[in-house]
Amino acid sequence: MEACGVVTAVGPGLTGRQVGDLVAYAGTPMGSYAEEQILPADGVVPVPDSVSPVIAASIMVKGMTAQFLLHRCFKVEPGHTILVHAAAGGVGSLLCQWANALGATVIGTVSTKEKAAQAKDDGAHHVIIYKEEDFVARVNEITSGNGVDVVYDSVGKDTFQGSLACLKLRGYMVSFGQSSGTPDPVPLSALAAKSLFLTRPTLMHCNVTRDDLLGAAGELFANVASGVLRVRVNHTYPVSQAPQAHADLEDRKTTGSVVLIP
Repeated sequence: MEACGVVTAVGPGLTGRQVGDLVAYAGTPMGSYAEEQILPADGVVPVPDSVSPVIAASIMVKGMTAQFLLHRCFKVEPGHTILVHAAAGGVGSLLCQWANALGATVIGTVSTKEKAAQAKDDGAHHVIIYKEEDFVARVNEITSGNGVDVVYDSVGKDTFQGSLACLKLRGYMVSFGQSSGTPDPVPLSALAAKSLFLTRPTLMHCNVTRDDLLGAAGELFANVASGVLRVRVNHTYPVSQAPQAHADLEDRKTTGSVVLIP
């Protein structure tokens, strides 16, 4: 659901995109495991010379997700304190880097000491190894009992209730994934206790218009080019070896992004 490549042909009457352009996309249609792909012209974005094709391919979904989470679900600004679960993951890593650059205090949760070191390197001011300590109690300690302005939770079932407990009055719960399973139903009274906001956004609904898409991609690429966002592409495979890439992912032999090269 994400790729970068060179335009080889355009439909009749199309303006603004031409053969030879380097473009990228995130989202539908599926089918990026291919040497050639037919895409709607309004769904692709131009890739600037300052961003390599491999980096662009690796960052479209994760980077565009980080952009809408930080700027449109809840607008992170200097002085905010945020909690990022899976802080060493693909999106989590970018959230830590970008939020730090925006002036926020970043608290991240991870599962191992190695991932804690990466989260620190990515700009998390406080890192909680959730297998060793209660993240709710630790967040309460870090914030002197005030809680955080926003939680970015891609884990789901295992962290959801604790995430709500970490929020300050009128805080924002942004649930954008469920790697541990679907969270249990939430009664409205659970939100009323602190007048909380709860949202479950998706990337596709945040870039409906062409202007939104271009704006988000432009901001993402600018932050990559300036060095605010560092992207780890630690593995590349020929597209013919996609099965091996999947096997290595399942066996936890990879770190960072994996890119298939036609």
